[in-house]
Amino acid sequence: MAELDWLSIAALATTAVLFAGLVLLRRIRASFTVLTVVALFLGVDVGLLFRGHVAYVDVIGTVYVNVITAIVAPLIVISVLSSVTSLGSVAKLRSIGLSSVFWLLLTNFIAILLTLGLALATGVGTGAQLDLDGTDGAALENLQRPLDEVVVGLFPSNVVGDIASNNIIAIILFTVLVAVSYLLVADRKPEKVRAFKDVVEATRRVLFKAVGFIIALTPFAVLALSASTTSVAITRIETALSLVGVLVIAVVACFVDAYLVNGVLVKVFADLNPVRFFRLITPPQYTAFTTQSSIGTLPLTIATLTRKVGVSPEVAGFTAPIGTTIGMPGCAGIWPTLVAVFSINALGIEYTPLDYVVLVAMGLLVSLGTAGVPGTAIITATAVLTAVGLPVEVLVLLIPISAIAGTASTMANVTAAATSAAIVARRADALDDEVFAGRRVITDDGDADVAPEADDASDAVHRRDHHPATALVHHPEPDRTEPLHPEPGHRREPAHRTEGALR
Repeated sequence: MAELDWLSIAALATTAVLFAGLVLLRRIRASFTVLTVVALFLGVDVGLLFRGHVAYVDVIGTVYVNVITAIVAPLIVISVLSSVTSLGSVAKLRSIGLSSVFWLLLTNFIAILLTLGLALATGVGTGAQLDLDGTDGAALENLQRPLDEVVVGLFPSNVVGDIASNNIIAIILFTVLVAVSYLLVADRKPEKVRAFKDVVEATRRVLFKAVGFIIALTPFAVLALSASTTSVAITRIETALSLVGVLVIAVVACFVDAYLVNGVLVKVFADLNPVRFFRLITPPQYTAFTTQSSIGTLPLTIATLTRKVGVSPEVAGFTAPIGTTIGMPGCAGIWPTLVAVFSINALGIEYTPLDYVVLVAMGLLVSLGTAGVPGTAIITATAVLTAVGLPVEVLVLLIPISAIAGTASTMANVTAAATSAAIVARRADALDDEVFAGRRVITDDGDADVAPEADDASDAVHRRDHHPATALVHHPEPDRTEPLHPEPGHRREPAHRTEGALR
């Protein structure tokens, strides 16, 4: 019989006590944001205190990630179906779709340029004594697929298989095909497909209620996941002290991109207060930080955008899912670019301005179809290094710190997706300023409650119910008489969107 690990049991018992503390905080109406932040710091403390003995605690986080990942594919299907069928026309879908892709790619482009500037300015890798002899990069090279296979893989081939593997692009394309077909039939014979619309809306209501229950557990999962991440990170840093400089630059680049760059974008193009915006999206940011999964954070991202930021369900349900596979500035922009410059400097490779232009272009290219799951940064970096002729063996040396950098990278990914959704919604006149200000709360019944005493949308939700599962948006049949893009000079008053419908 194996000997019991009493420190692991003690870590689990300590975590249980801290869970009880989070329950007490919830009972005294602590906001969801506060609960998530407190849980993050408590988890770090547990990871530091019981370093190397958090296996039992890690089980809790793993179960949560598995459960929330399992609901991602159904959520995307229903969100996209509901969003597109509510838009009313293919033209509106085209407008939102192209706008979403543009802003997601732009956030990645800015992140690549930011990282390139930081890496060149600091001379990361210069003077590093890299010994690649005996370093086998064959395993990483095997991760690469020919371009034709990558393109084919973006399209659906087996819907059940795509859903099982969370092949996001394929799922979205198939769902859009079905939704567009609905729009074309509904335009001519609406009575023939009304039952389809009703089934979609009923399924959406039930599914979002289930998502709400899962989201309510997020602070507890964040505590467990941050304990595990902290414990592993300390060990890996100690085995790669010579590479800490790379890690520092990666984390700095991710946080500057997430907060400074996106703060400017959300202020200039979405006309929102950046400080409040970041306060409202803190839960999905911290969840992404601990899970290292943009896909796993998606349910919380969509709920936060609709319930707190005021983004319409149509835009949030379309842009956020695309943001888990296109753009991805942390994993597809910052980390591959940093690794490439580190390799160039460390190996003394002569690089011309044209070579750097190619490097930037490859960073954008690999962000198309990137999987928002843990470990993606290694795959994208391998693709970039291979494409520009740099040795992938360098990545093997950086693996001990890549997982640590992945926490900040995923946070940057989710922040960029939320920022893009807010900008797309503003430009489509589909952003409710009353919800953003916390003066109106949209519930899962489609009602709008005025909350004059709430200083945070999540606080208002907690006053209505003890957990955030009650504030998921319902959008009824939209009014087809008002265009998605109003006439120049026209700005629709927020009160027109009290039911969360995109007019």
